[in-house]
Amino acid sequence: MKLKLPCLPEVVGQTLSLRRPLRPPFFAALSCVLAVTAAWAQPAQPAPAQPSAMRSPDSKPAPLPAGLQGVTIEQNLNQQVPLNLVFRDEFGRSLPLSTYFSGHKPVLLALVYYTCPMLCNLVLTGMESSLRAISLNPGRDFEVVAVSFDPRDTPEIAAAKRASYLQRYRRPDTANGWHFLTGDEANIKALTAAVGFRYKLDPVTGQYAHASAIMILTPGGKLSRYFYGVEYAPRDVRLGLVEASQNKIGSPVDQMLLFCYHYDPATGKYGAIAMNMVRFAGGTFVLICGTFLLFAWRRDWRRDRQALRQAR
Repeated sequence: MKLKLPCLPEVVGQTLSLRRPLRPPFFAALSCVLAVTAAWAQPAQPAPAQPSAMRSPDSKPAPLPAGLQGVTIEQNLNQQVPLNLVFRDEFGRSLPLSTYFSGHKPVLLALVYYTCPMLCNLVLTGMESSLRAISLNPGRDFEVVAVSFDPRDTPEIAAAKRASYLQRYRRPDTANGWHFLTGDEANIKALTAAVGFRYKLDPVTGQYAHASAIMILTPGGKLSRYFYGVEYAPRDVRLGLVEASQNKIGSPVDQMLLFCYHYDPATGKYGAIAMNMVRFAGGTFVLICGTFLLFAWRRDWRRDRQALRQAR
C-alpha cells in the first residue's frame, strides 16, 4: 500500500499573507507524522511461503548405508558442556577445557580429526575463511578451539595443523586465540555426547564417518549456535559470536542486525524477521519525515515573525 502525503507540498510551498493570522504548518506536519505512524503500527503480513519439492505420501526415504547410520549432529542448544574434561594442547600440556572459557569471551568449537583426508580440512578451511572476513579477532574477542575426536592424534600432529591454519589466517597477533587439542577416548566421548556430535569409525579403512559443523559456545560453556556444512557465512558467524557474548563484543551495527535477524535452529542460519524489519524501516522513515517537517516549521515560523516585525 502506498501512502499519499498531500501535506508535504503544503508545508514546502505555503505562503502566508501578512494580514491573516499566523498559520504555521504545525498541524499539517502533525497529520503527516500521525499518518505514517499509523501505517507503521499495522501488523506485518506473513511472507509468502517458499516453493518446496513435495514427495508423494507413499514414498519413503532411501535407507542410509550401514556405515552412516547414527552419524549426525543433534542441536543441544543452551546445554552446558562439561568444562572439567581434560585435553592436551598443541604443546602436550594436559589442561581442563575450562582453560579456554574465561567468562567473558565466546568460544568457536570445531570437532575434527587432524588426519582426516578431506572433510575435516574443509571444515577448518571454511571456518578460517569466514573468520578472515570479519573484524573480530581470536584471542581478543573470542577463542577458537579445535578438538580431535580421534584418540590416535598426537599433540605434534595438532601443532602442525595449527601452524598451517595460522599461516593461512595471516594475523600473527592472534596466535594465542587458536587452540588445537587432542585427548583420550573417555574425554572425547564425553565432549561429543554433550554437543550432540555422533560419528562412527570404519574398521576397514580406519577413518571416521561424521557430519560437518562448527559450534559457538557462551563464555560460560553453554551451546549457543550450530552452523552446518563446510562454508559459513561471515555475517552468521559474527552475529553468533556477538550474541553468545551477550553483546560484550561487536558494534552498534551488530545490535541493529540482531534486531532484524534471528537464528533459526532448523536451518542453522540467521534469517530476516519481517516484522522487525518493517518496524525498523518505519521508525527510520518517521524520524526522517519528522526532522524534515520540524525544520520546515521552524523556517516558516521565523520568516513569519520577521515579516510581522517589518509590518509593525
